[in-house]
Amino acid sequence: MKQILVTFFIILTFISAIEAESGKKVFETYCWGCHHQTAVAFGPPFAEIASKRTAEEIQGMIADPEGVSKVFGYRRNAMPAFKLKSEELKAITAYILSFKPTDTKESNSSKENNKTIVKEPYPNIAANKESK
Repeated sequence: MKQILVTFFIILTFISAIEAESGKKVFETYCWGCHHQTAVAFGPPFAEIASKRTAEEIQGMIADPEGVSKVFGYRRNAMPAFKLKSEELKAITAYILSFKPTDTKESNSSKENNKTIVKEPYPNIAANKESK
């Protein structure tokens, strides 16, 4: 039983590494011009995005930045929409979320201060955009 669990975790780690590498490749192809992993560029750094947004919100912003910006109450948006394959969208989302701060005390207080209030829940925008 122990061998099965160890093998499972090794495989899971290997798959995560492949997905992270894939996400890094998507980042270098589409995002590098405006975003950096931890430093402020034209757009916010991934560390900031990961600490404020869910995977669904990140995917929605990538697929339909104009629509999601309106939901978040932004007056304008400079990010273009990207038509990524489902695998690319999942990979870049996982890559962005990998920069989420690990300090739980800091994360909890920043979550409280940075809550997004949405009057109406919205469907998975990324999935809807992708299927059209």
